[in-house]
Amino acid sequence: MTNIPDILIESLPYIRRFSGKTFVIKYGGHAMVDEQLKEDFARDVTLMKFIGLNPVVVHGGGPQINQMLDRMGILPRFVRGMRLTDEATMDVVEMVLGGKLNKAIVSQINRHGGRAVGLSGKDGGLITARKMQIVLQEDANKPPEIIDPGLVGEVTRVTPDIVNTLTAQGFIPIIAPVGAGEGGETYNINADLVAARIAMALGAERLILMTDVDGVMDPSDKLITSIDAATIGQLVAAGCISGGMIPKIEYALEALRSGVGKVQIINGTKRHAILLELFTDSGVGTEVIL
Repeated sequence: MTNIPDILIESLPYIRRFSGKTFVIKYGGHAMVDEQLKEDFARDVTLMKFIGLNPVVVHGGGPQINQMLDRMGILPRFVRGMRLTDEATMDVVEMVLGGKLNKAIVSQINRHGGRAVGLSGKDGGLITARKMQIVLQEDANKPPEIIDPGLVGEVTRVTPDIVNTLTAQGFIPIIAPVGAGEGGETYNINADLVAARIAMALGAERLILMTDVDGVMDPSDKLITSIDAATIGQLVAAGCISGGMIPKIEYALEALRSGVGKVQIINGTKRHAILLELFTDSGVGTEVIL
């Protein structure tokens, strides 16, 4: 049987060390679908705030967007994992991310005693973006193909004043990854990228990326609990780090090089994974360091 007093004592030095520090959490994957995991996440974030940490949540919502597109008869299209976003799709993205989904997360945290406030990157000039260009070259003997992804954006500037103001007043910011262009256009932006850039702008102690896998695995499929930039390069070359994990790692390294204390990749399908990673000696995921 788990010794609860021992766990609480183990967490004490971490609580003391992290008090007053900012933690940016990218919330996504199965943890946003399963009812029990949604409740666990709301409790965990509320607990973090009550014990003196400053959580800032950036959420995704791909499955929920797909469901709404399906209802409206719009076929989702992807290139290199990027959602091609025309104006009709952007309307759905903004409605789901900035509306229904964002407010559901806010409501869930507030029910557990937190003081969550929903934002999109358009609020308070938080995220300025520009149109992303995708260059695809499947054959080295052919010229690269430039693909227009529509209203898909990349972050050009983060102005975190509104987040700092809310955090200082005891609120928990919940941010939808939508940004505004210089001309007022609305852009759909990758949530991992938004979380990394916000963590950089806030000088966060930690960036936590929630996924549906345990973390980074070694060639024998065993979890790597801590990994540095040199080892990452070797594992990418060996094909051990591939697919959707590659951009996560790239964003993690960018955040670390810009002053974020540490990046942690955890499995959001495990109950209370955030608390176990932050407040126990062994942790449950992969920490990324330089």
